[in-house]
Amino acid sequence: MVIPVSSNKKRFRIRIGIRALTPFHLGIKAYDATRYNTHYFRRKVTFLTEDFSKGTTYREITIPMPVSPDTLSVELIDKFSKDDTSFRIEKFKIEDMPASRVWADEHMHDFIRFAEDFCQKAGYVKTGFYHSLDYQFLIHYLPKITGSMGQVMITPARTQQVTGRHQVAQELFKQFSIPVRLFIMLHERQHFTLPTRKEKPADMAALKLYLDLGYPTIEAVYAATKVFLMHPGTTGPEQVIRTKDIIDFIDRYKATHTAVN
Repeated sequence: MVIPVSSNKKRFRIRIGIRALTPFHLGIKAYDATRYNTHYFRRKVTFLTEDFSKGTTYREITIPMPVSPDTLSVELIDKFSKDDTSFRIEKFKIEDMPASRVWADEHMHDFIRFAEDFCQKAGYVKTGFYHSLDYQFLIHYLPKITGSMGQVMITPARTQQVTGRHQVAQELFKQFSIPVRLFIMLHERQHFTLPTRKEKPADMAALKLYLDLGYPTIEAVYAATKVFLMHPGTTGPEQVIRTKDIIDFIDRYKATHTAVN
């Protein structure tokens, strides 16, 4: 089931009410159907057998859309069936999303606008150099990021500490949703802005901006774990602690902010 939304590059929320008729796994995707690899949202919602003790079960899902294309396609599918007989949509509502309140200097606001634009295009544009109109920021978009000996690195992005120039790996970036891409770019910028080579302060500063902009919390967790899941051999105690720190920060943020997803 695909529902088109005339999004007109606006900021809004989508509220979907789902009536599950049987246990199943629901996949929800929101994307620009005119462009490759432009997922604004991806989520799996599981309806378990125990949810049906009193018959059918109902659940509402909210999709925050801080940025959007001209026309958005929202797709809902049964992950293990070709038909849609396991559920029905009882609500599909477009709601206003308040303007973001990001406390940052002008330089960071400029970078956010540049990064959001790049992240929406990163799934289909060619590799090469991408700079802001005023040449404040430069992204070198590479097929892969390599080390000094030519070895392929697993990092999706890295930052030159002196110049602030970013390298981004197309092979990895095109697989990520737009919110995941943005969190990575904000993280990389904080390595330069703070400045620090440590991951935790860059994570926390980037996460505060990301959440203030209204992006979905679950995608921030994906951003922290995606590379580790793709390369299990690199996962260790430091990565587990890093992910836990991000989840703890999100929980504290939710406790002091309303309408956070």
